[in-house]
Amino acid sequence: MTMTMVRIIGPSPAQSSSLTPRRPRPPRPRRCPPTMASAAASSSKPPVVLGCGAVSADYLATVASFPNPDDKIRSLTLKVQGGGNTGNALTAAARLGLRPRIISKVSNDPQGRNILKELQDDGVDTSHILVAEEGNSPFTYIIVDNQTKTRTCIHTPGYPPMVPEELTQENLFAALDGADIVYFDVRLHETALLVAEEASQRKLPILIDAERKRDGLDELLNFASYVVCSAKFPQAWTGASSTPVALVSMLLRLPNIKFIIVTLGEKGCLMLERSTTDASEAEEIDVESLLESLEKKEVLSSSMPKCIASKSNLRISADGIGSISGRLLLGTAEIIPSEELIDTTGAGDAFIGAVLYGLCSGMPPEKMLPFAAQVAACGCRGLGARTALPHRTDPRLAAY
Repeated sequence: MTMTMVRIIGPSPAQSSSLTPRRPRPPRPRRCPPTMASAAASSSKPPVVLGCGAVSADYLATVASFPNPDDKIRSLTLKVQGGGNTGNALTAAARLGLRPRIISKVSNDPQGRNILKELQDDGVDTSHILVAEEGNSPFTYIIVDNQTKTRTCIHTPGYPPMVPEELTQENLFAALDGADIVYFDVRLHETALLVAEEASQRKLPILIDAERKRDGLDELLNFASYVVCSAKFPQAWTGASSTPVALVSMLLRLPNIKFIIVTLGEKGCLMLERSTTDASEAEEIDVESLLESLEKKEVLSSSMPKCIASKSNLRISADGIGSISGRLLLGTAEIIPSEELIDTTGAGDAFIGAVLYGLCSGMPPEKMLPFAAQVAACGCRGLGARTALPHRTDPRLAAY
């Protein structure tokens, strides 16, 4: 295995002469890039995805049931493994066949060295991760409840935190050169904005993981081409009365977004996709009524992920908000037998890694949503976010 190099920085980055402050960049030539799928087809190398965000060490303890206050209990199993949204999502992408790179920061401590080694072992390029000589790398204690099949996370951020001045123009340009898509989990938001600005100048597609409201999220969403969000986020961000209404509101407020996916756990996912052609002359259909019609078509007897899509280029409306031209897609989740369900940690990250792969390989949404659900379900069959992540050659993915 060829080991990638990491850049070492000292404890006082603001004083280092090798670090450049934020400043105007020389203009870059405009280009109209090919689609990700056509670019991948014209190259013998797999597509490159650049991620900027969280990497960490996870300490996972499985318990019979979550403890009450002041309890003393024993763990059933203990596992130490790399984590963090970006680290997990891009590990999933690497196992599926993409070439991921990460912009992040760790410290030169045992946790940091293990974080880098695990990523490298999975084929993730860590050469753009900064390594501080002092401080601590990010880590998370995760309690996995065997009884309820839930997990509780207690996170300790890394120190010193990454600041935008640590990302040199040279390192930024090197990370973006040859990239096909850029992904943000909205951690390290000030640095992420620098990356997003440059990626936008290069007309690279951007996927945002909108897990919850965070500093810098609104600014990053303005650069987004695609959004994948948690079940509670759309209503929390828009104040809408329901999730489908919130999705319409988000597409109206963010005109550059091509689609939004909301993940719903065991209930699957919902996607609202914008049309490339205007359907303003078409008869309007209420988004909640449209969702009800899709739910009636759901095949409850099937345990494998499916996708039910509305007709294309509809005029989809939400009362009091407005309407968009597009279509609605309902994705189901795999029904995992209780004896096979081990841990849901990182399931959303696995889903995003699969969506990144689907976008880069030109999968239509009807195929991408069940594929991503299948990858996430595979990941739930092992302890930790990465243990059971599948490779593209896994027989369970053969249908896609």
